[in-house]
Amino acid sequence: MSRENKVKEVTPANALSMIKQGALLVDVRETGEIERNAFDVSEVMSVPMSRFQSRMQEIPAERKVIIACHSGARSAMAARMLSSHGHGKVHNMQYGIARWEREGLPVKKKPSSSPFAWMLKLIRKQP
Repeated sequence: MSRENKVKEVTPANALSMIKQGALLVDVRETGEIERNAFDVSEVMSVPMSRFQSRMQEIPAERKVIIACHSGARSAMAARMLSSHGHGKVHNMQYGIARWEREGLPVKKKPSSSPFAWMLKLIRKQP
């Protein structure tokens, strides 16, 4: 039996519960995406999909792992790759951070700045 069949799908709410019980959240979104909107949980590891294959050995094989992205597509691919390389406790978060945020779960957002924020900075620096 292939390990690829062992990837389980979890809802964001179930993922949060698992994280609180010691599971590791692995975010496969790219750095720019994470800077705008990040999971606000105690332990999250960033392994961008663009570097996932070369960095997946950094993900602890003995831990329960939840893979997440924006909508669930990249994380599903990453979860299958991880599972096929011997990780037995891999879960894919359904619908990613998009659903996580819609469900009101904790996120860290980059403060949005007005398109005129740079002008305000200039005006404030005037003597």
